[in-house]
Amino acid sequence: MFENLSEKLERSFKILKGQGKITEINVAETLKDIRKALLDADVNYKTAKTFTETVKQKALGQNVLNAVKPEQMMVKIVHDELTALMGGDATDINIKGSPAVILIAGLQGSGKTTFSGKLANMLKTKRGKQPMLVAGDVYRPAAINQLQVLGEQIKVPVYAELGNNDPVKIAKEGIKQAKLKGYDVVIIDTAGRLAVDEQMMNEIAAVKDAVNPHEILFVVDSMTGQDAVNTAKEFNNRLDFNGVVLTKLDGDTRGGAALSVRSVVNKPIKFVGTGEKMDALDVFHPNRMADRILGMGDIVSLVERAQEQFDAEEARRLQKKIAKDQFNFNDFLNQIHQIKKMGNLKDLASMIPGVGKMMKNMELDDDAFKTIEAVIYSMTPAERETPSIIDGSRKKRIAAGSGTNIPEINRLLKQFDETRKMMKMMTQSSGQAGNMTKKMMASAPKRMQGVQKKKRR
Repeated sequence: MFENLSEKLERSFKILKGQGKITEINVAETLKDIRKALLDADVNYKTAKTFTETVKQKALGQNVLNAVKPEQMMVKIVHDELTALMGGDATDINIKGSPAVILIAGLQGSGKTTFSGKLANMLKTKRGKQPMLVAGDVYRPAAINQLQVLGEQIKVPVYAELGNNDPVKIAKEGIKQAKLKGYDVVIIDTAGRLAVDEQMMNEIAAVKDAVNPHEILFVVDSMTGQDAVNTAKEFNNRLDFNGVVLTKLDGDTRGGAALSVRSVVNKPIKFVGTGEKMDALDVFHPNRMADRILGMGDIVSLVERAQEQFDAEEARRLQKKIAKDQFNFNDFLNQIHQIKKMGNLKDLASMIPGVGKMMKNMELDDDAFKTIEAVIYSMTPAERETPSIIDGSRKKRIAAGSGTNIPEINRLLKQFDETRKMMKMMTQSSGQAGNMTKKMMASAPKRMQGVQKKKRR
């Protein structure tokens, strides 16, 4: 995410490295580099120009403390301005209503239907709402089927009318059914086109006028960069939407849409899609995104994701097992599954300051734990419960079953034993079960995964 922009900004700051103070000359050189980096990232020209001028004024007006280096001061100023450029604070969605009606707009292929499902899932699992999806795309037959499949997947009802080509009637009837059945949020998926056209604009404007939605969200593919911003502007002129949703942000190495859209349409980015799974949707936090663009990580989001998967009762049970030296491969497998639920591993690594940069050329995907899982699944229940019984013949069978070899099994068992000892020491030295378990969850699979990385190298 924003990999190219991050690298170029980092090079820009190095111009000030070794300088005794901020001057008009060295600031001008740095900002020229920063503006080029923004333009290369497909940021709107006017936005990039205004941004660098603002940074220049603030940089030259700073009284730099002796303890702060010029490059550090510039990083802080750029960070603050990036945060302001993207909206300053996170903006919540309006779900007040009986039911609350949310209209989803955007071009075909932008990810409207998938986002509709993700939003319904988020409102259901994190906000305690009872959403209903309405299939309002009457031109793409697959769209109705896609929404129904997503609805089944997340266990959210979908209202659809096959053969009805009137999106206004479908939307109104969907809201009526939601009221009758007691659903408190209605999410209306609408039709898109390959390009903006008058018919599409008139149609979605008619839906808006008919249902008077509490929230209109414009969905755009962030990887289209400046085109995304131009499309957002056209839609906003007709719909006056409440917020923007950037999809496919995990594949956007430039960042032009995220950095330009707020300043061009003066509407907040509310959500970002970070993957294909139904839970790969995040509230957009401008300050956290600025952290990530400047290589500072995003610890707050990482902790939030961990807390969503963190089970206090399970933690207490696990602590007791670790204290008694009874932590086994079943427990370890469970910890791997918890971490995998948090999201894409490379994305998680990028949230840790400095780690994302170190791992940018390293293969780290959802299959990173695949070999370890294969080895554990090849063990018998008794072997998982009591790893000490694994002897030479058992190792041979486990290696054959998992597609590995005996040296790999030996390394895995040795690393597991060291990890278990480390956990026991942590338990004894810390009286705080929560802190210990969080450390364990973060470190154990990482240490074990190292065995696999050594082998690949």
